[in-house]
Amino acid sequence: MPKEKAPRNKTLDTPVAEGAAYLARCIRIENPVGDIGAVLDKTVLGDTLSVCPLLPKESVDLIIADPPYNLTKSFNGSRFSRKKSAEYEDYTRRWLSAVCPLLKPGGSIYVCCDWETSLIIGRVLGDFFTVRNRITWQREKGRGAKANWKNGMEDIWYATRGDDYTFNLDAVRIRKKVIAPYRVEGNPKGWTETESGKYRDTCPSNFWDDITIPFWSMPENTAHPTQKPEKLIAKIMLASSNPGDVVLDPFLGSGTTSVVARKLNRRYLGIEIEEQYCLWAEQRLETAASDPEIQGYAGGVFWERNTLSDQNAADEKRGRRSGYAARKGEKQSE
Repeated sequence: MPKEKAPRNKTLDTPVAEGAAYLARCIRIENPVGDIGAVLDKTVLGDTLSVCPLLPKESVDLIIADPPYNLTKSFNGSRFSRKKSAEYEDYTRRWLSAVCPLLKPGGSIYVCCDWETSLIIGRVLGDFFTVRNRITWQREKGRGAKANWKNGMEDIWYATRGDDYTFNLDAVRIRKKVIAPYRVEGNPKGWTETESGKYRDTCPSNFWDDITIPFWSMPENTAHPTQKPEKLIAKIMLASSNPGDVVLDPFLGSGTTSVVARKLNRRYLGIEIEEQYCLWAEQRLETAASDPEIQGYAGGVFWERNTLSDQNAADEKRGRRSGYAARKGEKQSE
């Protein structure tokens, strides 16, 4: 008998046996697709190496890829075994060769990896695209090691097809608390004073330390072993695409890229080989239709970790105050 979850445990773990309705929404692509619009906003059950050659060339504005890292790991029973460096490089070239023709001129691609596979992916990616940057983000979780440093960081390589590409700087600014406020003639210089504190909207760097890994009490959490946070994907998507653009995830997993695309008004296409993960992706997409919130992103800016709660508290306080004023006005008018 399955163990009963705690009331606050929101982890999505619906088994395949109970999710037939969600699986029925997924599609298989076995023949060439003439118009990308015919398969958009869908979860494709299949192998990326087989599906991508069937999709129209230059039909995608943004690719967000989270391929298996070169680690021995089980994905719902399917095992990815650690390979020699040359073998993993060959695997990387094969899937990049499959997705490369799909990207439009001016499109962007982001590839997730750990520190070890980063050495391979960064080099191989440059053979297909123009590499722009390497983002490092703090995972904040991870197992300790007795004879090495704990691995608390991961990389994301950012590249484009050509030099005329989308990058929406203002869409990904970070709201930070001001520690030493600077004033000119008594007025804030480069920052804003609010009821909940003093903040500055800053340009994002290639080191992200404001990401929270999904955990059991977060609505976005699933039982997928390597799920990426919605906030992480939202940063990428807002920077390198526009509303209505087509976003492809060739290793969809539990559906984070598709979910964020729906929340941010992008078109999406996700390819995933495991039925279980396709099911969770469709289940999450159903929820996203009525709940567009992304943890850590509000008011058009990304907030530092644990600071958005301060703003929410201030908003709630203002709400109580305005409610009290309204009730007081009603009494006086009686």
